[in-house]
Amino acid sequence: MDKTIADLRKDYTLEGLSKTEIDPNPFIQFKKWFDQALAAQLPEPNAMTIATATPEGTPSARMVLLKDFDQRGFVFFTNYNSHKGQELAENPQAALVFWWAELERQVRISGYVEKVSETESDQYFHSRPANSRLGAWVSNQSEVIESREVLEQRLQEFQSKYENQEIPRPSHWGGLRVIPSEIEFWQGRSSRLHDRLLYTRLNDGSWKIERLSP
Repeated sequence: MDKTIADLRKDYTLEGLSKTEIDPNPFIQFKKWFDQALAAQLPEPNAMTIATATPEGTPSARMVLLKDFDQRGFVFFTNYNSHKGQELAENPQAALVFWWAELERQVRISGYVEKVSETESDQYFHSRPANSRLGAWVSNQSEVIESREVLEQRLQEFQSKYENQEIPRPSHWGGLRVIPSEIEFWQGRSSRLHDRLLYTRLNDGSWKIERLSP
């Protein structure tokens, strides 16, 4: 008999996670785990879910790609007029989730969101392939369109417009930085007794680390 969804389960046994092993700085700890995900050659280890909400509390979530991180926060790029862009303009709070199944690891991040500088957006935009830059002009992200052909026609129009020219960054497209107030590192363990360590930012900028029950 075929398995049902309720029968699907896996026991996690690769590693553990203790407060004596992790770095007191969550950004350094994240880099350690992210570098290990890269070394394991996971498919798109920078893929992350970002959850946003309206001021009334209606949530939405989707996958985006992390493009930079440092002590300031975690950066992705988008159309500011998109569904998520509009929600973040009205309610600049977001949650991120990274899931690295092969390493039995998850990272959850929540915090305030702000636009990156124009310089940062320009630098990343001009590092992208030409058709990706054109795509930022072609797509009115999240808006209803009649057909795929509409996009393809607009791409041809912009290819002609900027042929042999520098493609400028649209003012409606750029980076957003999630400035975390909390970062949780989750390591799968046997019998569903997972390791969860939560970093919480304190008023003086330092981080408190606590173990959470699974």
